[in-house]
Amino acid sequence: MNKLGEYLTKARKSVKLTLRAAENATGISNAYLSQLETGKIQQPSPVLLEKLAGLYRVDYSTLLELSGYPIPDQRSVSRLEARIGPTTDEEEEALIDYLDFLRTKRRVPGGLSK
Repeated sequence: MNKLGEYLTKARKSVKLTLRAAENATGISNAYLSQLETGKIQQPSPVLLEKLAGLYRVDYSTLLELSGYPIPDQRSVSRLEARIGPTTDEEEEALIDYLDFLRTKRRVPGGLSK
């Protein structure tokens, strides 16, 4: 077993879940989960790791690190930055301008939004 597999097994058992129960909660097949725990799969997708981190109540960045992914820095990342990546100052200004435009466009007379 590898470090990720051992960690996942301990985490799953600490919340008293079977592989089948974890499958039902996440939609990840129990066969795939078993392969993760035995080390046959060593680098699952970050999306899958996020599901398991939530279910097993463990730190997502720990799962990323054990899977060999680079760890995000400790600064807080906005949801927008997480989706589109880092932006330059010019891009940020353009995004703010566009968001203002969209918000203005949705307003109807009287100050109410559609």
